Amino acid sequence: MQCPGANYLVFIMGYSVVAGAAGRLLFGYDSFGNVCGKKNSPVEGAPLSGQDMTLKKHVFFMNSCNLEVKDVRLGPTALCVSSCPEEQLDTLEDVQLFAHTSGSFLCVYSLNSFNYTQSPNAELLCPRLPVPPSKSFPLFNRCIPQTPECYSLFASVLINDVDTLHRILSGIMSGKDTILGLCILALALSLAMVFTFRFITTLLVHIFISLVILGLLFVCGVLWWLYYDYTNDLSIELDTEWENMKCVLGFAILSTVIMAVLLVLIFVLRKRIKLTVELFQVTNKAISSSPFLLFQPLWTFAILIFFWVLWVAVLLSLGTAGAAQVIEGGQVEYKPLLDIQCMWWYHLIGLIWTSEFILACQQMTIAGAVVTCYFNRNKNDPPDHPILSSLSILLCYHQGTVVKGSFLITVMRIPRTILMCICNALKEKQHRASSRCVFKCCNCCFWCLDKYLHHLNQNAYTTTAINGTDFCTSAKDAFKILSENSSHFTSVNWFGDFIIFLGKVLVVCFTVFGGLMAFNYNRALQVWAIPLLLVAFFAYLVAHSFLSVFETVLDALFLCFAVDLETNDGSSEKPYFMDQEFLSFVKRSNKLNNAKAQQDKNSSRNEEGTELRPIVR
Repeated sequence: MQCPGANYLVFIMGYSVVAGAAGRLLFGYDSFGNVCGKKNSPVEGAPLSGQDMTLKKHVFFMNSCNLEVKDVRLGPTALCVSSCPEEQLDTLEDVQLFAHTSGSFLCVYSLNSFNYTQSPNAELLCPRLPVPPSKSFPLFNRCIPQTPECYSLFASVLINDVDTLHRILSGIMSGKDTILGLCILALALSLAMVFTFRFITTLLVHIFISLVILGLLFVCGVLWWLYYDYTNDLSIELDTEWENMKCVLGFAILSTVIMAVLLVLIFVLRKRIKLTVELFQVTNKAISSSPFLLFQPLWTFAILIFFWVLWVAVLLSLGTAGAAQVIEGGQVEYKPLLDIQCMWWYHLIGLIWTSEFILACQQMTIAGAVVTCYFNRNKNDPPDHPILSSLSILLCYHQGTVVKGSFLITVMRIPRTILMCICNALKEKQHRASSRCVFKCCNCCFWCLDKYLHHLNQNAYTTTAINGTDFCTSAKDAFKILSENSSHFTSVNWFGDFIIFLGKVLVVCFTVFGGLMAFNYNRALQVWAIPLLLVAFFAYLVAHSFLSVFETVLDALFLCFAVDLETNDGSSEKPYFMDQEFLSFVKRSNKLNNAKAQQDKNSSRNEEGTELRPIVR
């Protein structure tokens, strides 16, 4: 079976090439139907169309920084020019001089450059002054304003959310160097966490948990200190400062709640640390037989980026598919075709399905490599190239399993996405709170089901790698095996996942702390709440991408152990595939669980009390 994205992408790509106009997307076009950098055919009813724009390869947007947008979205008039103005032009004389020296005319084509300073219609046909400096955007040749305020307003006009997006993009652009540095910091911290889990010891776990606690306390303390500093700063006058103060309060409350929950969990589960260290040592032993497992997220991420770029390119190409229509002023707009609307939904479903397919291929590859190494009798002679072997088996025999698993996730995602859209629509129309509450509860249920299906799919892929069965059979067998053997490893495995989650929290904490310190130095000039959220999300995404390898290996190991118990008894005729280190770890884990169960049983008996007897004198 082929990749689910292959057929749909080939079809939609073919349709976008036939019905779309890739030239308009790639080279850009003006408001009169001319594609920049090409010789054009005239459009009936548009007198300024059909011009030779071979030497005019850049798209210049007039009034990109001075639009007055209130109730409706207004796009700026676009012209094809030979070069972008890299310096600010304050007067019409400057615009005229720029036209004569560079051959780049920034006024509407019908106005001769010699009349820029004399024509009474110059204010309508030329850009509003001052003209901000701009540079050509790589590849697409658009003249993009370079000042943060102009850039954000320009982008917000195109996206139609002026007030909010203006401030957000202004903060992002003014702090882009800081954001890039924080993303690099998150990547470095994630790699450090990978090496920490790779060579973990009991002392290292205690140090690691101490760092998590200190990080949580430090971030919470800094957030509350910043809020106190904002509230006592009498010089706060700008709206950005008030918005930052509100966001700091929200961050402080949220981080305090998260810190309290995590501290309680750490205190309750502190006695499991020794077993967790042994668990990671067993996991690292499995990884050492195929160390390139740690680099699987890299190629998965590269494939996802390639697919997402291709998906966006096809989507934008579909957006250019339309018929030319002349509007007021002799300008030309392209009206989308009717069947494009349905194709956009189909394209969105393809995005979710194919993304889940790529991620499922990584899970299947890792599970197959772990299974190959686990069910190897000679532990001193590990199999050659287990990752390549697992990948080849996946491509030759088990693509259908991965397609079904990813499609199951997609089916769950579609109603959840629809519910989110309905909930947002109800919020905008100010419907009753009870209706929104019902939709949010349904969305929460779908989220829980989505997480459960992800876990079930992972176990199904591992069972497929063990038995070679189809997806449905593997999912049923995995559910049965895990249900019958959950007492052996559920608590320890869960605490191992919890330690990995703490690793992600540690990466986010230190990245957010760096962001707080960096953004706070320029608090009056930017709204840094959204950039900080983006940085925190990126930090968690990177940490999850790298540390999820340990989670996948853990789940696969314990499922292999359960299958090993089902099929073998440890005798000379049916010896276990697990090594002695893993077997001793399982025995110690069972002993601890049995002791805890016996203690709970004794405590419950004591709570029942004893029978009253008469007092004998």
